[in-house]
Amino acid sequence: MNDQSKILLEKDAIIDVVNQLFISTDNRDWAKVKACFTNDVLFDMTSMTGGEPVTMTAQQIVEGWDHGLKALKAVHHQAGNYVVNLQNGEAEVFCYGIALHYLPNPTNQNTRTFVGSYNFHLSKADGSWRIDRFKFNLKFIDGNFNLEASQ
Repeated sequence: MNDQSKILLEKDAIIDVVNQLFISTDNRDWAKVKACFTNDVLFDMTSMTGGEPVTMTAQQIVEGWDHGLKALKAVHHQAGNYVVNLQNGEAEVFCYGIALHYLPNPTNQNTRTFVGSYNFHLSKADGSWRIDRFKFNLKFIDGNFNLEASQ
């Protein structure tokens, strides 16, 4: 196998990890979500929450998402426009992302949409790529901002 083929296979494996993160989150398969991360992750949601990035365990991330998404009837992530840069056993990934939250309620304002991009850093250990840095870059939120309170 030539070097270009190896690079393409690595990039495909890296994108698979990011896709698995989104799909498993939508399915609330927290064991699979946790498996996408290293034990400790530099986690940055400051574009939505302010503050500073924090280092969290994969377990803390999963517990936070489980708690935050529990009330919703459905969650849907759509990602694309992947740009993957490989160097020395590490990978930087950029992608666009949209997250839809759905919760039927008496207001009939049943959805909230987050639009933005992601920056991931992945490292490879024991033959597997895992996310060790996660950053969401919010462009805008649309829909029912207080979706859970609309019950």
